[in-house]
Amino acid sequence: MSVIVVGLEHRGTPLDLLERATVPDAELAKALGRLADHPNIAETVVLSTCLRTEVYAVVDRFHDGVAELQDFLAQTSGRPVSTIEAHQYIRFDDDVATHLFEVAAGLESAVIGESEVLGQVRRAWQAAHREGVAGPILASLFRHAVEAGKRVRSETAIARGVTSLSHAAVALAARQRSGGLDGARVLVLGAGEMGEGVVAAVSDAAVEEIVVVNRTSERAETLVRDLPGDRRDLVRSSALAALPDEVTRADVLFATVGTMHPMVDRSMLAAAIAARGCEPMVVVDLGVPRNVEPGAGSVDGVLLSDMDDLRASVADALSGRQDEVAQALEIVAEEVERYRVAARARDVAPVIAALRTRIEGERRAELDRRRRKQPDMGDEQWEQVDAATRAVVGKLLHDPTVVLKEASGTPRGERLVEALRALFDL
Repeated sequence: MSVIVVGLEHRGTPLDLLERATVPDAELAKALGRLADHPNIAETVVLSTCLRTEVYAVVDRFHDGVAELQDFLAQTSGRPVSTIEAHQYIRFDDDVATHLFEVAAGLESAVIGESEVLGQVRRAWQAAHREGVAGPILASLFRHAVEAGKRVRSETAIARGVTSLSHAAVALAARQRSGGLDGARVLVLGAGEMGEGVVAAVSDAAVEEIVVVNRTSERAETLVRDLPGDRRDLVRSSALAALPDEVTRADVLFATVGTMHPMVDRSMLAAAIAARGCEPMVVVDLGVPRNVEPGAGSVDGVLLSDMDDLRASVADALSGRQDEVAQALEIVAEEVERYRVAARARDVAPVIAALRTRIEGERRAELDRRRRKQPDMGDEQWEQVDAATRAVVGKLLHDPTVVLKEASGTPRGERLVEALRALFDL
């Protein structure tokens, strides 16, 4: 059995391919089912965010498993396997743990140290668990990854400053608009996690108002209702049908919807600019896939930025954080070692349990035979014999158990396991 991950992420993949490879929440259960249908895949988890889609799996055969995960990404994106191979990364066994732990710690994010990815890692495993496709191996991997992410954030200063895409997007918009966000009318399209983050970040600025539009108006209303009282007066929700009018009124538009098709097209923005007397509008598209038609950026007066632009704007996020990154990597290495120790113990646990069961069975059988032959001994004496023999068995098995756990995952460990199975018929 091998643990592998095949993925596409923001640093090595064109945005259009990332868009196509995205697995929306509504499609996740079906996608996990497709993966689980492969007889070679024993466990699987899909981690799909705005900047990465990764498929983790426990497979019987390494090369076949890689091919199956590549096929999945190709089918999801509608692109040939050769395109996936040109941009993919593959990790296996211990390197999978190192990679996932760095992802959970925010070290692989466009915004170093961003906080949103930790929840995304947790929810990816929870979704796979609900569908019954994530077993004990991936459960241990993802549980340790979440712990690593928590430690990095609590023990380093890596999460200081702008540490989410939402905050980075707001900072980008403030730089692009003359006068920053002071007095701006802001429209947030989408009331999901990203939309909530944008609203929270924008409400710290001196904007005139914030309008939230969502495909389901109830979600937008809930977002507004749950805001702190001092911010609630600044924010209102609006119906999706009113989107063209709200776009016209907006000075800054943040699009954050998880949708497969653009919700704001060139004609809508052209009409808005005309109605505004050619007053410029800043548009930041945080959607993957895009929420705003790419051609809309050619409309005079529209300053359109997408995820590629956002990545470029935070490319220097790593500078000035080298000490925190180094400390975070040390924590990741420690947590990976803890995971490896747990994994080694898990690998040999069935053999150790079988050995203990076998020896305990022989001990009890021998005591029963002796008791039948010596009926004159009292219960108290037999209890002492029972305790003494249990203690002897425990002491005899202690050292072999420790040696097995320490050697697990190595060629020597495999030889020891096979020898025990042969010697004790396990």
